[in-house]
Amino acid sequence: MIFSLGSRILSTVDPQCLAKIAWNFGFKGARSVLLFQKRMKQGVYFPPFLYLSILNSCNLRCQGCWVDVEAPRNAIDLDTLNRTVNNAREHGNAFFGILGGEPFMHPELLDFLAQHPDCYFQVFTNGQLITEKTAKALRQLGNATPLVSVEGTSTVSDERRGKVDVLNRTLRGLQNCLDQKLLTGVATSLCKSNIDDLLTVEWLQKLIDMGVHYTWYHTYRPVGPKICSELALTPQQITQVRKFVTSQRAKMPIAIVDAYYDHNGQALCPMATGISHHVAPTGAIEPCPIIQFATENIKDERGIYETFTSSAFLKDFRETAAQHTRGCIVLERPDLVKALATKHGAKDTTVRQTAIAELDSMTPRSSQWVEEEIPEKHWMYALAKRFFYHDFGVYQGLKAKPPVTK
Repeated sequence: MIFSLGSRILSTVDPQCLAKIAWNFGFKGARSVLLFQKRMKQGVYFPPFLYLSILNSCNLRCQGCWVDVEAPRNAIDLDTLNRTVNNAREHGNAFFGILGGEPFMHPELLDFLAQHPDCYFQVFTNGQLITEKTAKALRQLGNATPLVSVEGTSTVSDERRGKVDVLNRTLRGLQNCLDQKLLTGVATSLCKSNIDDLLTVEWLQKLIDMGVHYTWYHTYRPVGPKICSELALTPQQITQVRKFVTSQRAKMPIAIVDAYYDHNGQALCPMATGISHHVAPTGAIEPCPIIQFATENIKDERGIYETFTSSAFLKDFRETAAQHTRGCIVLERPDLVKALATKHGAKDTTVRQTAIAELDSMTPRSSQWVEEEIPEKHWMYALAKRFFYHDFGVYQGLKAKPPVTK
């Protein structure tokens, strides 16, 4: 598997892109995690991986979306984006996730990427705005990988994403990326309406045949102003996802990303471990994208490193989450999220200003923390996670068992 995947990547990705992947993401990314661990021992938390939602606008209207896509546009300006990345880079960071809304609706996205050739960016996109010209510009920059979201078959995609002809338009953007020899991924938010179609060997093989290099399976999070709880996976389906991912990682020549488990199959939350936090389109610093409360902003004059490392709000969120669950605190304990927001006087970072009411309306449910722990089967994933993606010891005081919820 590993040799077939490596051969595919070497033969289908532009050499300049390969070099920046290896250096900016591979070497520097590993170094940033080691620096994170070193800081942790001193009681200092600054995430090695920052996720920036650069604007709230989007051309789609997905079911269960928590972003204010229909509100007046909020976007982080180019100067603030540059200052944020430069400050993070001074402390060893080199990898950044770029989210929205739809990032390619930001008029200065390509200018932003161009000003940081020594960093690497993963752009979460629906792909519909990636024209041949845009894909060619990304190839010339060489420092970004588009992660294109596909949410099901043609019919399911239209239903899930609130528009028509969604899948065809997305696949056109995806093909433009592949034609320009970009390292390209496909992401799916697995839910009840698409799990049977996309959590399959046939779907992975189709991606491989298209030339896609990696895929990322998220699990649908029922949060936001229009909670579509009927789409949420059951605990049995969550286990099914984990078994499928570990099994196919050892067989299929496509990289499969997950964000919720260590090498031993123990659940974890990237926010609770401190390895990543999120910046909203207003610049608000949030624990993670679905926790829409903040007490700090990247526009603070003191700089993001000092802002992050001195935040009592983020510290309390990490510690409270790690004390109560290895899963998602929002899904399992929305009451604790509300209590923390109230305790710290955190601002509702949404335009709609209904985040507290949304928490009150939630019914606790299962997340990734389930009884059965399924270790990695492939040595490459096991080794990488063992050294660079695990719980970093934050759950040592956790005594509880996985919650029994729906």
